[in-house]
Amino acid sequence: MTEVPQIDLTDPEVLRDPFAAYAPARERSAVARLSIPGFPMWAVTRYEEARATLTDPRMEINSTSFVRPDVPEHCRPYMRTMSETNGAEHSRLRRLIAPAFTPRRAAEFAPRIERVVGRMLDELPRHEPVDLLPHFARPLPMEAICELVGIPAEDRAEWREYGLAIATGQGEDFRRAIPAVIDGARAAIAAARANPADDLVSDLARIQEEDGDRLSDQELVTMVWLLVLAGQTPAHLIGNAVATLLGHPAQLAALRADPGLMPQAVEELARWCPSQPMTVPRFPVRDVEIGGVRIPKGEPVTVSIASANRDPRVFDDPDTFDLTRERGPHLGFAHGPHFCVGASLARVQIAVALGVLLRRHPGLRLAGEAAYLPDPGTRRLASLPVILDPKD
Repeated sequence: MTEVPQIDLTDPEVLRDPFAAYAPARERSAVARLSIPGFPMWAVTRYEEARATLTDPRMEINSTSFVRPDVPEHCRPYMRTMSETNGAEHSRLRRLIAPAFTPRRAAEFAPRIERVVGRMLDELPRHEPVDLLPHFARPLPMEAICELVGIPAEDRAEWREYGLAIATGQGEDFRRAIPAVIDGARAAIAAARANPADDLVSDLARIQEEDGDRLSDQELVTMVWLLVLAGQTPAHLIGNAVATLLGHPAQLAALRADPGLMPQAVEELARWCPSQPMTVPRFPVRDVEIGGVRIPKGEPVTVSIASANRDPRVFDDPDTFDLTRERGPHLGFAHGPHFCVGASLARVQIAVALGVLLRRHPGLRLAGEAAYLPDPGTRRLASLPVILDPKD
């Protein structure tokens, strides 16, 4: 029987550097036991076993765990998104929305995202320190969502506040943001039905399969909610990416010298500094064995993306950040049936944000420490102080 290593997610050293914390556990076993107050779980640490876990139909997401008491009653039907479904229900929804989220469609949105990025950078001070997190990385995804969903310009300031409240995930602002987003989604869908435009909601409303199946209005509203919720992820990855590039000047210089490296750079950043270090837990419908470790039915299992993406069995010199690395099979956007449906949009958004920022501000540099928050569930910065255009 394989000895299962233990990892304490409250340990300050684990919180400071989860990549280093998982390395010895990964070498001992494909599975570790995570100590989390009130919710211990298993974690798959090796790449091959991680991919297999994410495609295993015996491993289901439990949607009941996503019900929160602070969500208004009339909003709860929209909180159970495609991410919390399994089997045939999940396959149907994914099949219906897939045409709206192709890499080609995402690339068509790039010029519009570039204009959003440009407007946001225009508002920032150039020669004095500014924190890129609250003034750029965090609000950018919501600005992009508003552009792609078709939210009227006059409503976007409020939606930016909703995005920040939802990213916080608690408090009175969060409770107010949920019904506001739901009402806004309903209005956007009604507008798309009446006057289809070049936006995601119109794309989703138009999709109808040969058998006549299409998304209901409730499913459309839920999709907009999912876009808002999942759309906060690029904010963390953009912040992580800027901090990583500024911390690796040779790699940054290579990217400035050859902007054509950007697609590879986005993949390497998603591998090396993922904003989601672990997946939503799965629950085995019966006893399973992973890497020689027996997991009892019903016990939560997560995949450690942070560990799998640094597995030396798959990645050469995995702890080195190398944006010239050939595009590899990282798990930064997960894998299998629950592979991030918006991955193409996220890739475009990150590439555009970094490309415009680096092109417009060749002297960009840190103006203080870019420190990470002690959060085992999300790899995110506390602040990102920079000077866009130093005078010296």
